[in-house]
Amino acid sequence: METESEPYVRLATLRQLHRVVAELNTARSLADTLQTVADGIVTGLGYELACVNLVRPDGDLVVAAFAGSAAAEALITGRVGSRTSWDRRLSMGEAWGDLRFIPHTEGWVLIEDDVPQWHTDGPEPRFEDEWHPQDRLYAPMYASGGGRELLGVISVDRPRNGRRPGPWGQEALQMYASQAAIAISNARLRANMQRALVRLEREQQALRASEESFRQAFEYAPSGMAIAEMGGDQHGRLLRTNDALCRLLGRPASAMRRYSFADLVHPEDVGTLLRTSAEGGRAEIRLGRRDGSYVWVSLRNSVVADTADGPRFLLTHVEDIEDRKRHELQLAHRASHDALTGLPNSAELRARLSSRLCERPHATYATDIEALDAAYETDRGFRSDGFDFDTVGGRPYDHHVHTVAPDGEIDDGAKGLAVLFCDLDGFKSINDRFGHQTGDAVLVEVARRLTTGVRDGDTVARLGGDEFVVLADGLGAADAADLAVRLRNAIILPIRVGGRGVRVGASFGIGWASCGMSVEEVLQSADQRMYIEKRSRSKVHRRAG
Repeated sequence: METESEPYVRLATLRQLHRVVAELNTARSLADTLQTVADGIVTGLGYELACVNLVRPDGDLVVAAFAGSAAAEALITGRVGSRTSWDRRLSMGEAWGDLRFIPHTEGWVLIEDDVPQWHTDGPEPRFEDEWHPQDRLYAPMYASGGGRELLGVISVDRPRNGRRPGPWGQEALQMYASQAAIAISNARLRANMQRALVRLEREQQALRASEESFRQAFEYAPSGMAIAEMGGDQHGRLLRTNDALCRLLGRPASAMRRYSFADLVHPEDVGTLLRTSAEGGRAEIRLGRRDGSYVWVSLRNSVVADTADGPRFLLTHVEDIEDRKRHELQLAHRASHDALTGLPNSAELRARLSSRLCERPHATYATDIEALDAAYETDRGFRSDGFDFDTVGGRPYDHHVHTVAPDGEIDDGAKGLAVLFCDLDGFKSINDRFGHQTGDAVLVEVARRLTTGVRDGDTVARLGGDEFVVLADGLGAADAADLAVRLRNAIILPIRVGGRGVRVGASFGIGWASCGMSVEEVLQSADQRMYIEKRSRSKVHRRAG
């Protein structure tokens, strides 16, 4: 069972991974891209050393970039290792997906081969997963497509935590290597396209040959390419698309000429497309397929200019990033949801609750107008704490809908955001008698019953252990009490696990969220009410006994 801090570590790692992956596509040249790949390993994935070995046209691999040690960089950058030696390395050791890990107990046979390498001496590992200075970890980079063409190999060394990477670290490194391969391929493609464009501009006498060169690079590019008109009434209309883009969108070239990207973009991504500048602009958006579905793509624009007339056409490179986006969503879901029950975890619960609260309690327009005036920024229309303002009669008006708790236990008709803290009764005895596997099955079934018992839009989260929290908006005091009773009655029904029926009870504490409270104050209030209820029920049982 994962610790409470692991989701936060995963979220931080995921954010850092997203940042370094985004930086891969900002480099201006192939050399910059290669160095960015190496730097991203050190700054984003927690390794002290990283080396990018690039496949040359003759098949051998050259050290193209290094990060983490100036001495090692000066010693091995530019040196070449034979393809035979590299193939040997990539067939040894342990396969971690596409990664290849060679422990020092096997890697000693490679010390004298011709692959450029840098390592330091060190003691034997003290525990099973400790990293040894002569351990080797390689991440192959393959070109897109089904051929599995090797573009190069990333080698990493000295994890900062001193341990061999676990499944999460392995997956992050493999994903990074995949994105690095795309970035390197794109950088090579852009370099080729830019050279072709320069030839078109400077070699007027060889126009026919240059056009053929451009046509070949355009038509046979492995990813989508499009040429659009710039200026005039038909600005943005697609003049030409290659076969890869037509296949990606499931539309024939003749039909594509009737559209611009603005006609094909998902409605939610129109703003992103419009904010993308024409020259050098880049955006990640969804484009519509012929069957009505959408695919995530990365657009990158370059201007084809005429020496006399200036910019004439827009060359757009379209990269399919559907797999990467789906993987990002999966990673984000795993980082914000409980692995056992699939419910939102503690971090996600706090984030959702925090989004509904502001630091200032709700106040009337008359009593709060001076504070609004002080916070209002007239040139931008935003307060420094992130809440939107408009003006009414020349004065600021707060658009934030304040969360207000009903007053007291009596249902006075007020509606608020109810926070139901649920603690299972008797769960520890089930774990002790039948084992944790049975206990896990009980938690999964309780999560299902809680989710079934609430409305669409309500949140059921697992806080940890046998504690759950329900967020239900728009309830009065009587509504919240009724909901707690329904959920308790659903939980106490027998649960069948491994041919036996087990029962757990449930104690609920009902708290209310309101602006001016912190997330911890809200949860503590509900927890205290749950404790009071549990103690009250315990006294009743003792008197009855």
